Amino acid sequence: MAHVVYVHGLWMPGDESLILRRRLAQDFGLTLHPFRYLATGTMSAITARLANFVADLDLPAVHFVGHSLGGLVIHRFLEQFPVQPGGNAVFLGTPCGGSLAAERAARFGPVAQLMGQSVAEELLRPRERNWTHPRPLGIVAGTQAIGMGKLLADFAEDNDGTIGVSETRMPGATDHIELPVSHLGMLMSARVARETGTFLTQGHFSLR
Repeated sequence: MAHVVYVHGLWMPGDESLILRRRLAQDFGLTLHPFRYLATGTMSAITARLANFVADLDLPAVHFVGHSLGGLVIHRFLEQFPVQPGGNAVFLGTPCGGSLAAERAARFGPVAQLMGQSVAEELLRPRERNWTHPRPLGIVAGTQAIGMGKLLADFAEDNDGTIGVSETRMPGATDHIELPVSHLGMLMSARVARETGTFLTQGHFSLR
């Protein structure tokens, strides 16, 4: 049975992956290991903990799935700790190119404090991101605009209610697809689970 490290998004506990976890196990024989962190910590501290988490699993191969901010955690982790067991990676609704909604929300002091230092480091200052790791990366973007983020960002493009489709793109990624799901809904979607499992086990999405 192949293994997957799941990294959750902002303000999520990791348990929101339960339905995705069950589908990947039943349909693809994949075992998910949720990695939990607090966004109040620095990104370097979070990635160091993730490195220890992966090392403790002591597996010959490990896939990665990151939802929202979790994808950026995986990206920074592989930049800082590139020598890892082989496998593939999938980002779900990850703001690879920045987040207009996060920038707008940060204008409100109390909200900015809740976001935490890792968000400030990754989303509230200019960042150039490219996927240079040899591990194949597939990115899923949602196009069902349900979420509070659309009220903040006033998107002029397709979005998942929190992240715009263009914000999910990262130069160097292997594949990128759009599905009619919202930012949180993608974790409950059978189609997203199917495409995630296909990419992790085959290195490409079934949709072209």
